[in-house]
Amino acid sequence: MSIAANNPELTSWVPVPANSDFPIQNLPFGIFQTKNEKPRVGVRIGDQVLDLKTLYVLGYLENLSFELSDFDNEFLNAMMKKGKKGTRELRNRISKLLRSDVNDLQKNEHHVAQVLIPVDQVEMRMPVQIGDYTDFYSSKEHATNVGIMFRDPANALLPNWLWIPVGYHGRASSVILSGVPVHRPKGQIKPQDDQPPIYEASRQVDFELEMAFITYDGKPLGDSISTEEADDYIFGLCLFNDWSARDIQKWEYVPLGPFLAKNFASSISAWIVTLDALEPYKVSTPDQDPEVLSYLKFEGERSYDIHLEVAIEPEGSAETTISRSNFKYMYWNMAQQLAHHTVNGCNVRCGDLMGSGTISGPTEDSYGSMLELAWKGTKPLKMKDGSERKFILDNDSVIMRGYCEKNGVRIGFGEVSSKILPAKK
Repeated sequence: MSIAANNPELTSWVPVPANSDFPIQNLPFGIFQTKNEKPRVGVRIGDQVLDLKTLYVLGYLENLSFELSDFDNEFLNAMMKKGKKGTRELRNRISKLLRSDVNDLQKNEHHVAQVLIPVDQVEMRMPVQIGDYTDFYSSKEHATNVGIMFRDPANALLPNWLWIPVGYHGRASSVILSGVPVHRPKGQIKPQDDQPPIYEASRQVDFELEMAFITYDGKPLGDSISTEEADDYIFGLCLFNDWSARDIQKWEYVPLGPFLAKNFASSISAWIVTLDALEPYKVSTPDQDPEVLSYLKFEGERSYDIHLEVAIEPEGSAETTISRSNFKYMYWNMAQQLAHHTVNGCNVRCGDLMGSGTISGPTEDSYGSMLELAWKGTKPLKMKDGSERKFILDNDSVIMRGYCEKNGVRIGFGEVSSKILPAKK
């Protein structure tokens, strides 16, 4: 569907720096807090945060389906409860108010001073109260690389991978906001195949470059969401670093899959970019062979051209970009993931988070994890300060960024960044 707020010709009376992630065509939602005030809903425009609670109180959001409590809230969930129609109308109203050719708000300097807050004066908070979290495994390149490293290279993909958007249920309680540090996890590892396991801090902490989507309320238990309907149940996307402890994972994952190796932390970016804002950046999903089963078939362009990059910043040193990838490489798209998740009648709820799985591209510099980039530690990566990395060291920060660009418009996600601290004693 064409969204008026996506018009590349739109400009805002709010100054937007060149190459900003947040032009008027974006308008992502988040939760922010200022000194001596409670957390509340905001929208990012350039280097300013638009305070929706104050905007509502001043009467600029009349005749929409929202109440004050939807914006005077520490999470976006109440606002998202209004569904796709409600949030689309809200974004369109905000776009109109911020347009350079509309005077309703910009002519009232007293109101402008109340509703626009410089981003360096706010503290960002977790945007969503996440009820459940599912992580998929949807990059063919990533699954193939892992299969080559740990199984028979001639049969790198497991038999079900080309038929099913493989996934597992993760731990919502340890999903954290960008900027929150992570302590190196401890658990059982097995350094020597012919020796018993030992208990100690992970030696192989890794990142996983992912995107994640946030859902509206789904259908009742027992009903399914089709690929055709999927977009109506997806609010937006954020950057997602699904931290992993590879040595813990290798020992524990048989027979039930990831557990302690994954549930110690997953980091998300602060701003949720709506699916509507990403509409102009749709592209074709990679060819799928064999032909998928009926409930996974879809029409049209259902993948997104989102440029992604990962950098490592050693403490006290400059960051080094180690990967450049793209969300469009994913074999299984979000519509298929949501259709598969609910085909058995599983009910998704407002605020559920769905991780894409590691995003790896076709070239060595587009892989989405240290496991692949350093190829299980056999090809260390060199940092700008001369040091090398096989996995993430204590006090390293991992920084992920993402953006779309077309017709002179850049829609970005900001960044997700977190530092690995030493294991707790």
